[in-house]
Amino acid sequence: MFSKKELETLLGLGLETGADFSEIFLEDTYSGRITVNNGDVISAGGGNTYGVGVRLLKGIDEVYGYSNDTSYQSIEKLMLTLRGSFNDAPNKVKPLGDKLPYVNNIKIPFNSVTPAEKSKKLIELSHIIKDHDDKIIQAGASLVEWEQKVLIANSNGIYQDDVRTYTRVVLSAVAQDGELMQDAYEAPGRNMGFEIFDEIDLKALAKDVGHSVMTYLYADNMEPQEMPVVIHNGFGGVIFHEAVGHPLETSAVSKGLSPFAGKLGQKVASEVVTAYDDGDEDGQWGRTTFDDEGNKTRKNLLIEKGVLKGYLSDYRSGKRMNYESTGSGRRQSYKFPPTARMNTTYIENGTEEYEDIIKDTKYGLFAKKLGGGTVNPATGEYNFAVMEGYMIEDGKLTKPVRGAMLIGHGAETIQLIDRVANNKTYGQGMCGAASGSIPTDVGQPTIRVSKMLVGGQGGNK
Repeated sequence: MFSKKELETLLGLGLETGADFSEIFLEDTYSGRITVNNGDVISAGGGNTYGVGVRLLKGIDEVYGYSNDTSYQSIEKLMLTLRGSFNDAPNKVKPLGDKLPYVNNIKIPFNSVTPAEKSKKLIELSHIIKDHDDKIIQAGASLVEWEQKVLIANSNGIYQDDVRTYTRVVLSAVAQDGELMQDAYEAPGRNMGFEIFDEIDLKALAKDVGHSVMTYLYADNMEPQEMPVVIHNGFGGVIFHEAVGHPLETSAVSKGLSPFAGKLGQKVASEVVTAYDDGDEDGQWGRTTFDDEGNKTRKNLLIEKGVLKGYLSDYRSGKRMNYESTGSGRRQSYKFPPTARMNTTYIENGTEEYEDIIKDTKYGLFAKKLGGGTVNPATGEYNFAVMEGYMIEDGKLTKPVRGAMLIGHGAETIQLIDRVANNKTYGQGMCGAASGSIPTDVGQPTIRVSKMLVGGQGGNK
């Protein structure tokens, strides 16, 4: 779209009144969605997000502007407007470097599959859910897909493009019997194209959704108590993501708004806990070859055998605390300036079989699937709903319970992890923060927390 010379000229305009950093972020994103309910297509559509974001920094002071007009004249106007926030000696732009290759191994592109073919797959999945039981009143299946193309150029010499392709299938069910009502869902996503239907056994997941919603329709409500909790793999990692991962982002750490600020090299977790954030794990939902500041993503060690080893940093908040960028600057779109964010964050495998952890727990809760919740990143305090849970009695899974809520403090919870299995998997979600909503993976093997507060509504249905 623009030559290097044109971009360098635009970036230079932003530095003429004292800013020490200028950046141009260009985006072109296609998105589409098809939704099926009870075997019928109820909506289908797509759209395009196209625009430019311009950022200037002086130290850590930031100004940002954006437009869906990506002409040279529009970007020039943004630069001239934003630079009015500064009044100091001019700075110079470093020559733009060469682009590095990005990785986008898509086997079946979106546009190679017709809407009719996509709908047929979803209708089949919806029928599998609906046919599980006549008390299932809603059986949903949705396909969400988007491809984001970006180009980043900044005054430090970065000149980089990237293409990110995301596909997600959302399966849901609602069951009702009189006044009793229950829902269940699965929503796997990958950094890939339509081949997700070959990579994941979605029919089996649809059966699981039907089974789960009926199991919990008649389950007893959880009685509130403090107990050991065995948290299963995959989306169980959402607690670590929210209550530990966010406080490890330099956007919080650099302001002192994190329980982990100033604790590098200190023991912050149980010695059985090692954790990473990986920005470039092939096929994962949260993967990008380069972050939204044009830096190569990488595997970042966060905690090693309980000792805090690193934070996740973007350029600006890293400047605030003299911490290098970790390839973690992310944003939803051109409408947001980037900040430090996670990609694929997980607790690493241990050596145990998860069944042995349950056998060695005399009494507790098995949180097989977690749902949504809330967290205060400044303190790490959280509460998360258990979507599928079973009581553990004498080392065996017994009755299902519903309405359980895990309540705690992230910095305390990771100290109380005493068992870690060897069955790490991932769950997918959309993570919201200051720079918008972005795809991220959470992950872990099955773990046991020796003591947790579990909320509930008592023993009544």
